[in-house]
Amino acid sequence: MKETATLRLLIPLALLASAATVAGTTLTFTGSTDGRAPAAVSSPSAPSAGAAAPTSGGRPVVVLVHGAWADTSSWSGEVRILRRAGYTVRAIGNPLENLTTDSRTVADLVRSIPGPVVLVGHSYGGSVITNAAAETGNVKALVYVDAAAPAVGETNGSLSGAKSALRGPANTLFDSVPYANAPAGASNLYLKQPVFVRQFANDLPVQQATDLWASQRAASTAAFDTPSKYAAWKTIPSWYFISSGDRIITPESQEMMAHRAGSKITVFPGGSHLTLISHPAAVAKIIESALRAVG
Repeated sequence: MKETATLRLLIPLALLASAATVAGTTLTFTGSTDGRAPAAVSSPSAPSAGAAAPTSGGRPVVVLVHGAWADTSSWSGEVRILRRAGYTVRAIGNPLENLTTDSRTVADLVRSIPGPVVLVGHSYGGSVITNAAAETGNVKALVYVDAAAPAVGETNGSLSGAKSALRGPANTLFDSVPYANAPAGASNLYLKQPVFVRQFANDLPVQQATDLWASQRAASTAAFDTPSKYAAWKTIPSWYFISSGDRIITPESQEMMAHRAGSKITVFPGGSHLTLISHPAAVAKIIESALRAVG
């Protein structure tokens, strides 16, 4: 388990929310198996890009964007928790076709919402929110959950990290299927069952992981190969939730992106690329930290 190098101060759970809003703070959670948010420890991190100013226009709305090989149901736990806390929450279907057009789909929804929005992305959804937020005027915070946060010109596929489980030969990782009206050379990818169960969802019970594999949505190769047009994290405050057990986008790659963005960083010991499903309370805590900071 990777630990924050400067780990030093145990924070009582009751102070978690206020600690999460301090600029330049890294929170490292201890594990939890009962569905409650775990305890946390705090250590200095890279300076934040700047604290968000309070916004007018009512309580922020949460918009959740899922990643590849998933759908809106991956956010079910967070939706329940945040709605019980009194927030309006929307989980949008990500087309998984092309970063530019997928981002416009999300931006169109965000622009239709009056008032401030906190935009949350998991995995490839992080690349989508990085671009969508730049095309709207009401996104006040970005939250990355085991996600990619590309700079201009970078592709999602280039950010998984050198040790990612997705770095192997494509024919051992994916089932490739043609699809109607695909761009030249593009195909739909499905994760092979062993990869999904053992690498993508490695902290979930095998039966649950297998069910998720069976119901996965395909993602186009074009989605991973489209260069990012924007880097909204340069001007919008961001929070970054990193699972130390993520084998798809490695913690090292996520930490690089988070520090580059000046994000408020949370490192969750263990978990997987699907910690949003296995530990929704921990993920929801970080989203709530962003919500409180902007509204």
